[in-house]
Amino acid sequence: MSRPDLPSDHLTAPVKQATAHPWFERLARFGYVAKGIVYFTVGLLAAQVALGMGGRTTDNEGALETIVTQPFGKFLLAIITLGMIGYALWRFVQAIFDPDNQHQKPEAKDIAKRLGYAGSGVVYVGLAFTAIKLILGAAHSSGGSSTQDWTARFLLQPFGQWLVGLAGLLTIGVGLYMVYYAFKAKFRSELNWQQMTPKEKKWTTWVGKFGITSRGIVFSVMGVFLAKAALNSDASEAKGVGEALAVLSEQPFGRWLLGFVAFGFIAYSVYSIVDAKYHRIASVR
Repeated sequence: MSRPDLPSDHLTAPVKQATAHPWFERLARFGYVAKGIVYFTVGLLAAQVALGMGGRTTDNEGALETIVTQPFGKFLLAIITLGMIGYALWRFVQAIFDPDNQHQKPEAKDIAKRLGYAGSGVVYVGLAFTAIKLILGAAHSSGGSSTQDWTARFLLQPFGQWLVGLAGLLTIGVGLYMVYYAFKAKFRSELNWQQMTPKEKKWTTWVGKFGITSRGIVFSVMGVFLAKAALNSDASEAKGVGEALAVLSEQPFGRWLLGFVAFGFIAYSVYSIVDAKYHRIASVR
């Protein structure tokens, strides 16, 4: 018996065929590799700032700009773009069909996770389009202005301040949940844990906790400034990832804070590679 929250069988049949194909799993797994490369670049650039070795605080789009300027950068970015598309497709499949729980009645937490998967898919589609523009030679301005642009648009809408404020509180909540998720090592449930060696389990737990905690800190900072932008009705106060990292660097012991988060992002990139190998990727049945 099919679940009422899933699309009808005539719509799911092509998806079942696609997700059952070995190439779908390979593409999804390569998506985690691409994600890891992007986070490694963001972390490395921020770590250079913390260590006084140049670099810059930037976001995922800024990381793509950095990659495209390297030797063979367009070729490398094209490969990463393919991975990001694969990752987005996998996230959309998770959002719509929830392959891990497709024969169970969804609970509130499952619906929240699926909304998160959908949001992640949208983000990586956007990153893929940005990458394609960079490959084609179109200039792109990073540094958090897109966050401020979107905030400004929402603030102009009816009840815009309330919407932006709610978004800020939700972002803070997501960030705090990430820290909790990392502390409890709940990410291990998403992996084929029994296939891993004791040494792999130990290191995966360490890099997963460190990396996801660092992401949670940045999300929380972003949420605080988004709420502040709503409170003051000032879109310029909203911060993207790059600006949130810059804010950390400006605090007392800022280099230490930035260094912690930067190396956490690098740890998260390592965790993403582990994800690529061991993440449970179920087909739609």
